[in-house]
Amino acid sequence: MAPTIRSPFRRTLALMASAAILAHAGMNGVAHAQTAPQTTTPGVTTPAPAAPEATAPTPTPPAAAAPETAAPAPQQTAPAQAVVPNSGPASVADLAEGLLDAVVNISTSQNVKDDEGAGPAPRAPDGSPFQEFFNDFFNKQPGNKGGNHNVSSLGSGFVIDPAGYIVTNNHVIEGADDIEINFANGTKLKAKLIGTDTKTDLSVLKVEPKTPLKSVKFGDSSTMRIGDWVMAIGNPFGFGGSVTVGIISGRGRNINAGPYDNFIQTDAAINKGNSGGPLFNMKGEVIGINTAIISPSGGSIGIGFSVPSELASGVVDQLREYGETRRGWLGVRIQPVTDDIADSLGLDTAKGALVAGVIKGGPVDDGSIKAGDVILKFDGKTVSEMRDLPRVVAESTVGKEVDVVVLRDGKEQTVKVKLGRLEDSDQAATSDDSAPDGSQDDGVITPDPGENNDMDQPDTGDQAQPAPGTPDQHKGQVSPDAATPKNVLGLSLSLLSAETRKAFGIAESVDGVVVTEVTPGSASAEKGLKPGDVIVEVAQEFMKSPDAVAAKVQALKQEGRRNAQLMIASANGDLRFVAVPME
Repeated sequence: MAPTIRSPFRRTLALMASAAILAHAGMNGVAHAQTAPQTTTPGVTTPAPAAPEATAPTPTPPAAAAPETAAPAPQQTAPAQAVVPNSGPASVADLAEGLLDAVVNISTSQNVKDDEGAGPAPRAPDGSPFQEFFNDFFNKQPGNKGGNHNVSSLGSGFVIDPAGYIVTNNHVIEGADDIEINFANGTKLKAKLIGTDTKTDLSVLKVEPKTPLKSVKFGDSSTMRIGDWVMAIGNPFGFGGSVTVGIISGRGRNINAGPYDNFIQTDAAINKGNSGGPLFNMKGEVIGINTAIISPSGGSIGIGFSVPSELASGVVDQLREYGETRRGWLGVRIQPVTDDIADSLGLDTAKGALVAGVIKGGPVDDGSIKAGDVILKFDGKTVSEMRDLPRVVAESTVGKEVDVVVLRDGKEQTVKVKLGRLEDSDQAATSDDSAPDGSQDDGVITPDPGENNDMDQPDTGDQAQPAPGTPDQHKGQVSPDAATPKNVLGLSLSLLSAETRKAFGIAESVDGVVVTEVTPGSASAEKGLKPGDVIVEVAQEFMKSPDAVAAKVQALKQEGRRNAQLMIASANGDLRFVAVPME
């Protein structure tokens, strides 16, 4: 029985050995095929088999595999040598190296007189080892009059002309008595202020170099897309020549910094001291000027804002040439087109800028543009929302004749307008037709965002409401029109008379139908209408009497309109449009 047991055992060992030999030969054959390209067909390269095929080789007869097993062992390691380790995103070292010399650090100093009533400075406890330090640092004790001291600040800038013109933010150098430019090679030069623009927070400086400076040029920020790579260089916290990289996170941001807000948002790290520094595209062109960040701590959290070059380049050119900006001026007051107003005007969507008033003596006081018009296009540029108009008007050339597309009486019309010049002087600010806040700083007069709630307040607050104890006084004054319905859209209406003008403080220049009462909780009340308001127009038609208002509202209902567009004048004559839903 022993022979019968050993024989199967030997056969088993033999089979196992043969399998091992075959497997070894097959593996050698596959490895060799991976490292040796097929050359039987000239000009054709055969790609190496995919990795999974190497893990499941096809057995090859030993006789056929024998010559290939003699292949040099190094060929089996070729795949490992071809693997390139992942080293991260492409380097921007070459790009940064060519730009660092054009970015400068700006140091300013200002002599400030301490306010005598500013109060005592912080003081260490008596006997404290830091007491002397505190006294020396603040240089005054409680009760002593304040003296003069220098305040220093740091910022960034960049050279745009080898002759020595430098761009930075206005807030970097504002109020400075001394401006010093520090270059990457250690050179320091005193700078002279050429011009500044507070509305875009830009300034141009000039130094006198002995040799031409390294400079950079503006690119076109309008071609940049969300997700494009950008690089910032600046002087954060005094660390000059700092480079950070990120992407464009957003475009057209309005952060309420000025009338022409159109910021680029980026996640490239921007910190204190980066202000005024350039934001580059991957071609090395300046497509933004780093200006502001959102941060609860003062450090970067990845939300930074840059003035786009499409806005900055024109301002910089004017500052260089004239030392000031020369912006176009349209001479109108505008307000947003809300969904309700769009519906009342027959617009499919809320778009454009609604003209709430025309400035007397302005460029369009000739009747080319009227109150109630909706400006849809200006000089070929679409006005998608109200804030687009001030920017495109300001960027236009003074004296230029442009085409303006307006919606008037439900139809689009094109009118010709010759632009005036926006004056930033006190004369413009004190104009009789200036905006409620006294400013004309946006090329058009833009009311406050909360205008619907407060711009129509009379100069004396006690005139806005009927006098206590005399609720029926104004009702008795509507006898000339007693048969007119007194509840139109939740409003009690009356003819304007000497008595109603005196009661509500309404100026003689205001004409229309006065609101004497507003039903609480009505649609008109929700829109901010109140006693003392004057309805000048309904659906762009002048109103002479309460009857006329009621008739026009009824006609709009019959036309299927859901909202009635009212032109409302405040007691002092400020105009605005309100779309009141018609129940």
